[in-house]
Amino acid sequence: MWGIVPFGTWIGLGCVIVMMFVPPLWPVAVGVAALTIIYTLLVFWGQQNDLHDRIDQLKTPEIQVKVQPKGPSFQEVLRAIPDPVLIVSGFEPNDIAGRWIVFANATAQKVFQVESQGGLLVSAIRTPEVLECVDEALFGGISRSTTFETAGGAREQYWRAFASPLPVGDAEQRLALLVMRDETDMRRMEKMRADFLANASHELRTPLASLAGFIETLRGPAKDDEAAREKFLTIMAVQADRMGRLIHDLLSLSRIELNEHVPPSGEADLVLAVKDVVEGLSLIAQKKGVGFRLETPKPGLYPVIGDRDQILQVAQNLIDNALKYAPQGSEVAIEVVFDRTLTQAIAATDPMASKLVLLRPDRNVHEYYAILRVRDAGPGIRREHLPRLAERFYRVEGQKSGDRLGTGLGLAIVKHIINRHRGGLVVESIGTQSAAEDLVMIDADGDNVTPLPGSGLATFTAFTAYFPQSRAFGSAAGLRLVEPLKDAG
Repeated sequence: MWGIVPFGTWIGLGCVIVMMFVPPLWPVAVGVAALTIIYTLLVFWGQQNDLHDRIDQLKTPEIQVKVQPKGPSFQEVLRAIPDPVLIVSGFEPNDIAGRWIVFANATAQKVFQVESQGGLLVSAIRTPEVLECVDEALFGGISRSTTFETAGGAREQYWRAFASPLPVGDAEQRLALLVMRDETDMRRMEKMRADFLANASHELRTPLASLAGFIETLRGPAKDDEAAREKFLTIMAVQADRMGRLIHDLLSLSRIELNEHVPPSGEADLVLAVKDVVEGLSLIAQKKGVGFRLETPKPGLYPVIGDRDQILQVAQNLIDNALKYAPQGSEVAIEVVFDRTLTQAIAATDPMASKLVLLRPDRNVHEYYAILRVRDAGPGIRREHLPRLAERFYRVEGQKSGDRLGTGLGLAIVKHIINRHRGGLVVESIGTQSAAEDLVMIDADGDNVTPLPGSGLATFTAFTAYFPQSRAFGSAAGLRLVEPLKDAG
């Protein structure tokens, strides 16, 4: 407190208070009060000048020291480094808010939102481990490194920070060099390698054991049995095909996770991608006796922010998954809608169904979204299974994918692709209930649950994927062309 209010001010205030109790001294008290005020203002003026001098000292213009007589300066060299580089100044060890950034290269300014003229270190980096490293470099003369994360929703980045003391002529001022290296790709590669080995070894064990058993049988008891040999070879071919698709999906998922923190910058035609996938699956649908019903605007008019190949993969996985579970004679309904807000995108379409948001984008990042909704009339999914749908290798108990065995990675791939696109994924379903179980009704916000009679409701499953739009397209985007159910023959 004595550093804020000068000691002489307290003495003057005390004298004025004493004089107020002695009437003859009242005129003198006025003079003492005036002198006290003038003295206080002068002291505060001096403190302000000292503070401005210290700030100006922190912000002193850079001395351009040349690497060579005709070469670039050291500051220009630091600015060209692709990693974030900061030079931090400090005076007092106990003044945490006094760590001032006196230099920041272009990468540091962009990544950590540092202004070109500098600023407080705690305003740019709030990680305690990094601040501790800087303090040890400033006041302990120790070079240290640490790791930290910067979170952006579900898209974390991993950094390693290096802090080293710098020599300076001023005995009071200390300088430290802070260099940060982005290790996100390396961390993701390590995680990808570990996950691939763990998942591949677990999932490949069953088909490999089946192949080994059939080979042993064909070499032994069924060596001369033509019918058994043909049956076993067919099963072995199916298992080998499943292993191939499993490895392909694992590699695809690993590549997607590796770049998941980097959002796509291009544009893609969602409607055209959906139509291409439907045409590619039309033969399979005809063989199974299932039709497609498309409800989309005209292609080529309304692009979304995204990678075309990955959007194709999302549409392929969702439509193919619906086709697997759709019963013969039914239809798979596919709908594409534009200009939807985040609230509209996650809203329930059927009040009788159980709904769960599997992935939600960061709020206020994009204003409008394009929706891809795929609905089948299959057996549905019971509500207790919904939270685990996007897990790797998770399969709903009691449900099979018919004659085309799945790998259990399709929805996981869809979720990671949509996460990279800063979109979202919602599932709605009415599944087959047991005799002792009631259905539930979930409101549009997904909060209130109301029991409903468990009979007479048709089962279905609907996945809604939504992708961000760069802008709103207006009322024309709401005009949709409906293609009726195609005859599956």
